[in-house]
Amino acid sequence: MRYFLEVAYKGTRYSGFQAQKNARTIQGEIEKAFQVFFREQPPIGGEDGKGLTGSSRTDAGVHALQNFFHFDWEEQFQQKWIYNLNAILPDDIVIKNVIAVAHNAHCRFDALSRTYHYHIYQYKDPFIADRAYFYPYTMDVEKLNQAAAVIQAYTDFTSFSKKNTQVKTFNCTILQSEWMQREGQLIYVVSANRFLRGMVRALTATMLKIGRGILSVEDLHTIIRSKDCSKAFFDTPAHGLTLVEVTY
Repeated sequence: MRYFLEVAYKGTRYSGFQAQKNARTIQGEIEKAFQVFFREQPPIGGEDGKGLTGSSRTDAGVHALQNFFHFDWEEQFQQKWIYNLNAILPDDIVIKNVIAVAHNAHCRFDALSRTYHYHIYQYKDPFIADRAYFYPYTMDVEKLNQAAAVIQAYTDFTSFSKKNTQVKTFNCTILQSEWMQREGQLIYVVSANRFLRGMVRALTATMLKIGRGILSVEDLHTIIRSKDCSKAFFDTPAHGLTLVEVTY
């Protein structure tokens, strides 16, 4: 049987979502918990024929309110095991649900959209410092939303992808792109059918320059059309970014 495993985590202490040699990752910690509790190798179903398969490969330091793995299991998975696995996992990772799905369901390729929030705060606040980016500058929120609307009008985001990526296309369908003000924070909300490596942080960093008046909205058009990542900015830190939802 195949299962989707829903997980949430605070990414501060981890080198990303996907398993890596000699580094702590979300996948590595969950597979370790499976091995400790069931006293056997992690469930099969990964891209290499073993381990977990992940939905969205968040970078080091990025958080998630919702992300997914899938795995194959020879017997029916008991919901009570979630409690046992969570007792083994570190406090900053939690398994929220395990859901039986069709045998050919794929948590990465079957996802219809993903939604990210990038959090900005402009006044010192120790309670959100590890989950939002301290950016103490006067911002023109109207210009930020004009820029966000521009982003939704394009599909080719070559300019906002890190180099050395192995994707076949840089096209993404942006379903939502807007700035919100909530609880003293500026939050960039973006949903798309797919995202490129570093894309949300690059979009955010570039729009912040527009909000400060360093760049214009017309400059954003120019950057996107250039299809040149050296024209965009990538200097927003990972800890401000949260994967909020994966939709199937």
